[in-house]
Amino acid sequence: MTKRLDLRVDFAFKSLFGTHGNESILAAFLNAALRFPDEKKIQTVQLLDPHFNKENQEDKRSILDVHAQLEDGSRVNIEIQLNNKHDMEKRTLYYWSKMYSSQMREGMDYGELCKTITINIINFRYLSHITDYHSTFQLYEREQKLLLTDMLEIHFMELPKLLIKWRHREVDPREDQLVRWLLLLEASEDEEITQVLEEIAMQEDQVLKKAMDEWERVSQDPEVLLAYEARKKALLDEKSALKRAENLGKIEGERIGVEKTIKTMALGMIHKGIDNETISDLTGLSQEEINNLRRQ
Repeated sequence: MTKRLDLRVDFAFKSLFGTHGNESILAAFLNAALRFPDEKKIQTVQLLDPHFNKENQEDKRSILDVHAQLEDGSRVNIEIQLNNKHDMEKRTLYYWSKMYSSQMREGMDYGELCKTITINIINFRYLSHITDYHSTFQLYEREQKLLLTDMLEIHFMELPKLLIKWRHREVDPREDQLVRWLLLLEASEDEEITQVLEEIAMQEDQVLKKAMDEWERVSQDPEVLLAYEARKKALLDEKSALKRAENLGKIEGERIGVEKTIKTMALGMIHKGIDNETISDLTGLSQEEINNLRRQ
């Protein structure tokens, strides 16, 4: 069997869920993710341009992973993140605001603006105080928990948390459609998941079967593979850079901690009347640094 693309890589994800001709796959995922009741199930989705042009020289040009419009006019953005850049909430709000404001046209009334939804699928633990793998945020009054508006909706789907539940048999892709779609993103690295999903696809889920067939097809496309490998390398380089920055931050934090401890020791010696030369010998601080501590 051909080695399939890792769907956690944003380019591969877009190739399956954000490509014209695959709208039924995207609709099935959104129905599972947004938990619409049967009478409100999404039948069709329209893929929109994922690019937002800069409005001024200082503005940041934004490119969404998957940008779509539902039948009621609601806008949806799906973002998939392999690496934790520690800016998730601000990045999410920025993209949400760009999607929401981009609806406005000259002469348009504010009442015509439609609901805007962001779905973040992330390959790292983000909300440490929440055990659920799927969290949904809206605008509520703090004390009364009163919903201000349903125009904003932000989802976080944490794949590591889902995998833990899968291994403990706390979730079942046969019973939960969102579980099966999210596990599909992990299937390239897990033969058991692949086998279970293939059984479900053959027995009951025609859209999942279409998705897996399309996944197989794009995984053999030379042009797709070339772009995929380039993107995968860029993400690995990004991960290495983030790790180096994190390690440097730890080193700097340790250095600051050591300096603080030495100064605390020196202050204790000063309070005990020990002379500068002795303090300098014991701590390595200069005479000037010790005198500055004496003036504190």
